[in-house]
Amino acid sequence: MSHRLFAVDHQATSQYWQPVARTRITAAKRSFATRRIDVSLAAGLIVADARPMPGDLVLARVDMLGQHRRLESPDGRRAALDCGDEILVVYGNRYAPDQFEAAVPESLASCSLVAGGGIAAEVLSKCCRMKNATKITPLGLVVDADGKRLNTQTFAIPEPAGRQRPPVVVAIVGSSMNAGKTTTMASLVRGEAASGMRVGAAKITGTGSGGDLWSYKDAGAAVVLDFTDAGHPSTAGLDAAALQRTLATLVGRLAAEKVDIAFIEIADGLLFEDTANLVTSALFRSLVDSVVFAAGDAMGALFGATWLHRQGLPLSAISGALTASPLAIREVESQTDIPVVGIEAMINGEFLLSALTARSIVA
Repeated sequence: MSHRLFAVDHQATSQYWQPVARTRITAAKRSFATRRIDVSLAAGLIVADARPMPGDLVLARVDMLGQHRRLESPDGRRAALDCGDEILVVYGNRYAPDQFEAAVPESLASCSLVAGGGIAAEVLSKCCRMKNATKITPLGLVVDADGKRLNTQTFAIPEPAGRQRPPVVVAIVGSSMNAGKTTTMASLVRGEAASGMRVGAAKITGTGSGGDLWSYKDAGAAVVLDFTDAGHPSTAGLDAAALQRTLATLVGRLAAEKVDIAFIEIADGLLFEDTANLVTSALFRSLVDSVVFAAGDAMGALFGATWLHRQGLPLSAISGALTASPLAIREVESQTDIPVVGIEAMINGEFLLSALTARSIVA
């Protein structure tokens, strides 16, 4: 490979890039979080004196295997990793109480693969149940022929011209990571799709991964989107304005696709500041007709219901992992009049989310 250097036209005039063989880029294992980036534009690498930004595409080498031993590809296949493999991932922050807390580093120094969907970051803390993160060495930020970094935001779907929304929008929020939000949403999608509705599904916040999207699609959603379509490999660390733009963009796109009903999932729990700020925003209130709360246990369900009521949000049902236990369901039902709805009832269409939702669908 030639070592001739070229000036970079992006954020810093002191940076330089060197050409890279196209075959090297195409041979690298590509991650889900890069799925919207046109890697055919890759022409070179910034190899030094650069500060990564969220969404920057980076060619990296796997140095030591840890928690993530497989890399999810854009089509959902999980490719096995081995030391020495070259991978295409993107820089991003992560907030995952059951896994890693991580942030975009300030340099191209060695860092970690903090999500199987392909997020490179510096680990700040981890759940004790997790192994140490897989270690990677960034080999360079990928740039096009003009020296401009390839970044996820460049390839985002456009924001809608005006505030648009489908006839009915139902939000699924939860008590925590792994509370059963995705299963709840997929069950609602399946029930409405089976009834003949054109269903849209979108994950508004989280860390880039295809698992939830495939669940929605397999359940029968006609249109499936997530925050990576809006240009973000993860949403942790985004300011309130960016989170709201993501919400408006994804809901607006579902409206443009003429869905009859849209289900949107908000990642993590209500105690995460980003989640709390989004669901209490004026935009969220204006777009969402009904809220379903997913919880892993009875106490979490009751706290969440109380919190949502205090915010004046339209809570229609409690669901989630707790519905696997008849005892947990009885505990919740003894303390609240909010319906506790299990997966089968949602799949079978036995539950009307609210009178407002029912009227809107009929209308």
